[in-house]
Amino acid sequence: MRNPGPEIENLRQQLRRHEHLYYVLDTPEISDAEYDALIRQLQALEAQHPELITPDSPTQRVGGKPREGFVKVRHSAPLLSLDNALNEDELRDFDRRVRELLAGEPYRYVAELKLDGLSMAAHFERGQFVQAITRGDGEVGEEVTENARTIKSLPLRVPADWPRFEVRGETVMNRRAFERLNAERDERGLSRFANPRNAAAGSLRVLEPQITASRRLDYYTYFLLVEGQPAFDSHWESLEELVRLGFKVNAQRKLCADVDEALAFCAHWEARREELPYEIDGVVLKVDSVPQQRKLAFTAKAPRWAIAYKYPARQAVTTVENIEVQVGRTGALTPVAHLKPVEISGVTVSRATLHNEDEIERLGLQIGDAVVIERSGDVIPKVVRVKEQGGSRKPFHMPAACPVCGSRVVREEGEAARRCVNANCPARLKESVLHFSSRGVMNIDGLGEVLVDQLVDRKIVKSVADLYDLTVETLANLERMGEKSATNVVDNIRKSQSNPLPRVLTALGIRFVGERTAVFLAEAFGSMERIMEATAEELQEAEEVGPKVAEAVVDFFREPHNRDLVDRLRQAGLQFTYRSTRPKAGPLKGRTVVLTGTLPTLSREDAKKMIEAAGGKVASSVSKKTSFVVAGADAGSKLTKAQELGVEVLTEDQLLDRLKLG
Repeated sequence: MRNPGPEIENLRQQLRRHEHLYYVLDTPEISDAEYDALIRQLQALEAQHPELITPDSPTQRVGGKPREGFVKVRHSAPLLSLDNALNEDELRDFDRRVRELLAGEPYRYVAELKLDGLSMAAHFERGQFVQAITRGDGEVGEEVTENARTIKSLPLRVPADWPRFEVRGETVMNRRAFERLNAERDERGLSRFANPRNAAAGSLRVLEPQITASRRLDYYTYFLLVEGQPAFDSHWESLEELVRLGFKVNAQRKLCADVDEALAFCAHWEARREELPYEIDGVVLKVDSVPQQRKLAFTAKAPRWAIAYKYPARQAVTTVENIEVQVGRTGALTPVAHLKPVEISGVTVSRATLHNEDEIERLGLQIGDAVVIERSGDVIPKVVRVKEQGGSRKPFHMPAACPVCGSRVVREEGEAARRCVNANCPARLKESVLHFSSRGVMNIDGLGEVLVDQLVDRKIVKSVADLYDLTVETLANLERMGEKSATNVVDNIRKSQSNPLPRVLTALGIRFVGERTAVFLAEAFGSMERIMEATAEELQEAEEVGPKVAEAVVDFFREPHNRDLVDRLRQAGLQFTYRSTRPKAGPLKGRTVVLTGTLPTLSREDAKKMIEAAGGKVASSVSKKTSFVVAGADAGSKLTKAQELGVEVLTEDQLLDRLKLG
């Protein structure tokens, strides 16, 4: 019997080579049809011999069932943001600080275009791609491995000698892919993405890899790390090694002898930025020598050896023809100016955000005025100032009721935005359903973005309570759903009925009421009815509930639509009472603890459970009210803050001593 192994491996090598030529080097040798024929040939062979399928096969870029959520993962080393230089003087000031800190040592810079996308770390083991993590807060990101696997400029296997290594780079959507995506969304009657950066970020974080694959993302690498440290003593050498390994590295980069060369590079690409196939908003400058980078070290938030030179925003003058109010997915009402169309850097702009009513008042803006607008990577362009008052100008007033559903609108004290308080407002319904069903809330596996879009767009679900009326037959008739998938979703909806009251409270989407606050409310009041009828003063008797949270809860339950929603959820059999299991006493009673870094033997969750079992509570940030901080390896800014405030810092062993367990 013929051994198909060599033929399969030969096809894989051919496909990897053509992917590299097309997606990394932009020099394809074969047509799309010829590439597709090779893929189909490999798929047929692997279907006949599934035992020979490997994770790095080109056929395995898209696969697996939709995710139910994203797992948080700690980075091997902090993925810090950069300080900005907004003009030549600020960049020269950065250079002066570098020169002074290096005390006369010669140094040089690497200049790289600052792509406008989403930072992502990709991990490899024995040359094979195994994990991808978004930037997150710089210390902890979200795992997006299956989605990243669909990005064809990210190789699934490379000829590296290190047992483990990591690359960091920017996930972007080029202009053509962005325009194509928005055209498709227009045809489907969906809202457009505002810019390529938002489109890239949203595409990488959808719960279904097939959607990510369809968005044609790109990945440019700029760091190579081994065990969390740079692989070479020269950043330029790391970039060259990334190219040799087969990663996509931006060709528009330069090794600069001094700051003057770097400024010339910045000016060159500012003038030519519209010629690029992707969006940039500046240039990143890094000291090339890694030993010198270590000597320069970091501030609390950013490296001292790198800076982002930001290009000035692009502006134009036009007329405000009207102002309408949009309702966002969180219920926020945002005034948007409808403009006489004007071109800025090759893009026709016809709308600009006005943020809120305070901003309109600050600008002194009325309908009919001539305004300066600015496009600088914001969600949509913004109005900078009124250039000239119109001859027949007309004032604008924010509506007292939601323009979508007619429900009451509230503006919290100290906040600029007005918000619709109706959780079932059509403008925010999709987000409400996704939040309701997400992991850590009602945990309804299978209710991903594509399914929720269909349920809401077809008006099958007009309220989150309608989820409990869904049947297998209804779901099985939708796109990408069969009877088995439909059965699983319905089963998971039924299981969610047993979730405790804090989960239900969190699921309602009350502003400022997250998982932790919901637990404190449930413990203090014991039932949904008591929480609904409590005054703001009574609510503040619950742990960690202040005036802002209390007012948000009262406002939510004051709205008749929301009370109707709660009644329907009660009828659906959800849990509306709660019996606290929290210990009344213990060695840590009344103590507030913050965990940071990686502990030697305890996971973060185990440590939290032990602290709470001893009567303590675990907070997410350090303040003067923190009793002590437990710090492990790679402790970050929380440890620094504790030291600044004089808060006691313990090791894991010292924590165990306090718990009387060690």
